[in-house]
This record gives sequence, C-alpha cells and structure tokens, in this order.
Amino acid sequence: MYIIYHCFGGAHSSITAACIHLGLIAENSLPTPEELLALPFYDQTTDDDHGYLRYLGDDTAGNRVFVIGRRGLKDCFVTLVQSLASLLNVSREEFLIVDTVPYVNWMMMVGGFTSRRLGWIRIGRPLVIKGTQKAFKNLVRLVQTVKSQASGGNAR
Repeated sequence: MYIIYHCFGGAHSSITAACIHLGLIAENSLPTPEELLALPFYDQTTDDDHGYLRYLGDDTAGNRVFVIGRRGLKDCFVTLVQSLASLLNVSREEFLIVDTVPYVNWMMMVGGFTSRRLGWIRIGRPLVIKGTQKAFKNLVRLVQTVKSQASGGNAR
C-alpha cells in the first residue's frame, strides 16, 4: 500500500505524522526540539518543494510512506491522486491518503508561515516546534488509525 500524508506546506504536520508512522520518532514521549529538527525535511521545505511526493521509507508492514505539501489543492487532492493512480492502473485500494491539516494548531500555522514563507526562522521555528509538540498526541492517534486502516486494507 502507498500511504501519503499531506498538508498545506509539507514541512511540519505531514512530516511529523509520517515519521511517527515509520518509527523515526517515538510515539510514547513528547519529542524535544532537537528530535523534531532531526526529522527529514522538518521545517525545511521551500516553495519549490510543494507538489512533489517525497518518499520517506517503508513501514514494518511493507507499506510505502510519502509526504507532500499540496498548497491550495485541498479540495481536489484526493481526486487528483486517485485519477493518476487509475491512469497508471493502480487500484484505489492501494492508496491511503491522509490529511494532517485538521491536527494543525494556530502555533503551527503562524510559526510555519513565519519560518517557511517569510524566512524568519529564528521567530517562526520555536513557535512551530511548540505547536508540533502540542499537536503530537493527536498526530500519534491519527497514525495509529492509519496503521489500523492500512492493515485492514481500508483505503480512503
């Protein structure tokens, strides 16, 4: 199965969720700022990175895990991926497309915008890290749900 975690910018919530999924960060304790910054692509994406699927690895069940910053494609992103899969003769059931935006809080939005969009990393990064820590338990629950769906083959 292909599991795609997506969010607006592809720099924080989708990265954190995918890394939890892959075991690159422990689920059972709040990550430190250093642990978050060590995650691949965390708070590093640029405008040129949006729209590119990034493969992060295979999970223990052999599912391929990806992230993407989808920008303004929120309403049509799932349809876009599913239609592309159809063109490539890949079954919809082989995809699990996971929106992490509902787990984003105001600190992540403001900090992410300030750090990534404005380039004010010294101001934005501490805020987005604090926001990610605040959202972490919810992201863990999301990943647990995704893993359960993936093992049962219930794609959405």
